[in-house]
Amino acid sequence: MTAGNDSVPELLPMVFAAPNEALARARALLDSDPPPSHASVAHQVIGIWQRDWGDLRLALEHLRRARDLAARAESPEREADVLATLGVALVHAGRTRQGLAAFEQGVRRGSGHTRARVLYRRAYVWWVLGHHREALEDVRRAIPVLRQTGDVIWTARALTLRATVHLALGAVERAEADFTAAEALWDTTGQEHDKADAVESRGLAAFRAGDIPAALRLLDEAQERYAKLGTPTFMLTIRRCEVLMAAGLAPEALAEADAAIAVLDGIGGQSTRKAELLLVAARAARLAGDPGTAIARAAVAVRLFSGQRRGWWEAHARLVLIEARFASGRGYGRLVADAARVAERLESSGAPAAPEAWLLAGRIALHLDWTADAERYLRVAARSRRSGPPLARITGWAAQALRARAAGSGRGVLEACRCGLAVLDDHRMTLGASELRARATAQGAELAALAQAVSLAGGGPRRLLEWSERWRATVLTAPPTRPPADPVLQSGLTAFREIAARAEEARRDGRPVPALEREQRRLEREVRSRTLHMRGDAPGGGYRFDVAGLLERLGDGRLVALAVLDGRVQVLLCGGGRVRRFAGGQVERAEREAEHVQATLRRLAHPRAEGRLPLVEAMGRRLEEVLLGPAARHLGSGPVVVVPPARLHSVPWALLPSLRERVVSVSPSASSWLRARETEPPAGGRHVLVRGPGLATGGAEVPEVADRYGRATVLEDADARVPRVLEELDGAALAHIAAHGDFRADSPLFSSLRMVDGPLIVHDFERLARSPYRIILSSCDTARLASVGADELLGLVTALLPLGTAGVVASSAPVNDEAVVPLMLALHKGLGDGLSLAEALRDARAALPSDATHQATGWAFTAFGAA
Repeated sequence: MTAGNDSVPELLPMVFAAPNEALARARALLDSDPPPSHASVAHQVIGIWQRDWGDLRLALEHLRRARDLAARAESPEREADVLATLGVALVHAGRTRQGLAAFEQGVRRGSGHTRARVLYRRAYVWWVLGHHREALEDVRRAIPVLRQTGDVIWTARALTLRATVHLALGAVERAEADFTAAEALWDTTGQEHDKADAVESRGLAAFRAGDIPAALRLLDEAQERYAKLGTPTFMLTIRRCEVLMAAGLAPEALAEADAAIAVLDGIGGQSTRKAELLLVAARAARLAGDPGTAIARAAVAVRLFSGQRRGWWEAHARLVLIEARFASGRGYGRLVADAARVAERLESSGAPAAPEAWLLAGRIALHLDWTADAERYLRVAARSRRSGPPLARITGWAAQALRARAAGSGRGVLEACRCGLAVLDDHRMTLGASELRARATAQGAELAALAQAVSLAGGGPRRLLEWSERWRATVLTAPPTRPPADPVLQSGLTAFREIAARAEEARRDGRPVPALEREQRRLEREVRSRTLHMRGDAPGGGYRFDVAGLLERLGDGRLVALAVLDGRVQVLLCGGGRVRRFAGGQVERAEREAEHVQATLRRLAHPRAEGRLPLVEAMGRRLEEVLLGPAARHLGSGPVVVVPPARLHSVPWALLPSLRERVVSVSPSASSWLRARETEPPAGGRHVLVRGPGLATGGAEVPEVADRYGRATVLEDADARVPRVLEELDGAALAHIAAHGDFRADSPLFSSLRMVDGPLIVHDFERLARSPYRIILSSCDTARLASVGADELLGLVTALLPLGTAGVVASSAPVNDEAVVPLMLALHKGLGDGLSLAEALRDARAALPSDATHQATGWAFTAFGAA
């Protein structure tokens, strides 16, 4: 490949339009023994490519060669241009003083248009260093000259940079105006890399404005554009990780940041980017509950930023380091002063993170009972509660709540918590994906806990019930946004199902599956990504809990709501016209007992485990002691609804002695139980029975159940395909699905029921206009759920309840297929006699043989909801 003299000026614009082609042409040009000015351009192009996407050491070698060749060519303008490129590379290499000196020389050597380009690149470096006012000054000087000379590309770059600086200072509206103007200019050019950068920048703007779905969508689009150009995307990774953390996906952000650091180290890339990635990784580790990793990453980031003379960034890294040390219980006294100094530095530079730092300083001071210092710091932090993006306002309301608590004002705490959670309500409902809605609730966990603590101390059981309901199972308060008619999402779901079915068949045949599993994971990421892009369409501030209405609807029944405060279970017993509180045991003990019970139930699902039956019964007695305490003696004689916290969702409640012979149902919240009670069955009363493949009994109960209902729709063999099953389930009065269940703890919305053509997953159920009024899942693990956010659950059962299902029967453990058959037949007999799901399940358990396998099978199934 050769490059003629007339094409040399095109090489520099080409490096951001078609980077790899520009690199190849520059190398070909050097092979043709060009004159010094042309060789200078070629070395500069190679240097830019290596600087941004390769080895920084090689970049500096080529750029110094380009500078020397420009001097030999006696071209001050060429020399100034190369000095600016070299200055950027030196700063990215951590040689800040040398880089700024190169810019000073470049500004002196250049004039007019060239000097404007040098100023733009120095403005970029000021932004990298965190000197935002200097960056705005240089770009202010550059833009008029670039516009006057008709330089569309560099004008668009300068506008994009100015917008990015505005975002760093929290000026979102100014940033959006500049991004809009830049994008209009990019549409007139062929600069594909710069166009991708513009999309990425719009994603950053959407994030700063609080629109997480739009941010994820735009960043994914930018990633696709960069992939076509074959260029690495470290800055995009940093921004995507920030959005993931705000969306409650900190473990994913940590994994992505660490992977990018490994790649960057492998190619000898920019040390500035490495420092930024380490900062992101440290924040992600802290949010993921791993303070040790956070301290390690943040400490290295602090050293790098300090050596690079990047004080603004260093302050952010120190903030994370202090947060992580506080979380790990280290050096509280010194940390107060450290946090206050960091807050002052962030405040003076206009950083949006300043309120977070003031809140941290106040929080540590409160921990030490330094009330005067705490009040001073929290007062400053609380100023952010009135304006700005949602998460910043929530930080302000948290500070206000802590101020009120320190002042002994319970009313003030509750008012601040109420306002902060209202902000989070509105923010949560902008999210369309149920996963993001669930994870977003973690932002309100502290506010909810503060309100509950105040209610426990002096508000009475009713108020404690109201506040425990306020932030419990909020994802179920409104139907999820229905996935749009997105052909990409639809084809992704179909392809995922086909690959998953092929992988399952290969496993059964003993054939290798690594390639199929890789493709399955890729398709899962694609489906999940499209789902996370959905924007919410439901208004915030929806359903409000009414204690009086609950007590009226309970009749002679009881509702047992369990709240966890300071590690202890608080039992709120509702019924008989009042709410009473009883003290339970330590929640950690209850979790351990529940895990042991689940393990034992798994063993009882197999024959020859008879000797373990007394053991599991003893576990049930211990669980009751911890979970219900003295409340067990006050349950009355009517039905019982249990409302456990998310962390206790795996308890088999029918195993508890006081509940074993009762009508018992479980609900994620009292509010969702009330809504289930008010749900009307659909007209027509259609019954749908589904038999999936591979069951040991072949779903033997289905034909007999079909005979019982007469005109039931039976889907089996070739008819038991996901599209047909979904079509029949939509709006049915009763559905019974006999199919293998697979719970995915790593990705709960991919938990599935196996159909003939592959898995029927939670994402499929969310496409229903109305899920069946009653649904029975007669297979393993269908009631297993993942606890996320503040007190949320993700899985098959919780996907159905907001979509119109009033009641579900499902199992929380592996079950014996043969023992399931008589349980299901007895259950349907009860339903045919007019019983509710909970009543029919109680009678069905009582009708089972008394051996260990059948008893364990009965305990494994739970009735959810109120149908």
